[in-house]
Amino acid sequence: MSEAVAEQTEPTPAAMPGAATPATPAPAVKGRIKVADEVVEKVAALAALEVPGVADMGGDLARAFESVRDRIGIGSRRGNQGVSAEIQDRQVAVDLVIVVEYGHVVMEVAAEVKTNVARTVGRMLGMRVTEVNVTVDDVRLTGEPRPTPEPSDDLS
Repeated sequence: MSEAVAEQTEPTPAAMPGAATPATPAPAVKGRIKVADEVVEKVAALAALEVPGVADMGGDLARAFESVRDRIGIGSRRGNQGVSAEIQDRQVAVDLVIVVEYGHVVMEVAAEVKTNVARTVGRMLGMRVTEVNVTVDDVRLTGEPRPTPEPSDDLS
């Protein structure tokens, strides 16, 4: 809402004295825009988690590590767990590791994840998605809590 107000209060080029006509293109502004791989990874992870049937992200080791982090209270869950992205010349390749809920068709969930990740990353970041690779690492029963590792004496 505040953006609409700001747009209304700014004078348009036609209203400014001596300004170019609206048909004249604005001069290009020099500079670079860099998007970190972590941003692409987080957007991809969120897009994958939107798909019905995706229970979690990451392989066994990554999920166990996050569980230990949660248990001992050092930081919050990483938003890009189970995702890696590589950006080159405004093109991106994404690898995801997912856990599927029991009862869903694994290949359909994985295909929907590929589609949703490619669409969302392309739309939100303005990059061409060249590939999305999905690995299904596990199946989880609906309502089953995230597994937690057994406590060990060396974490004290």
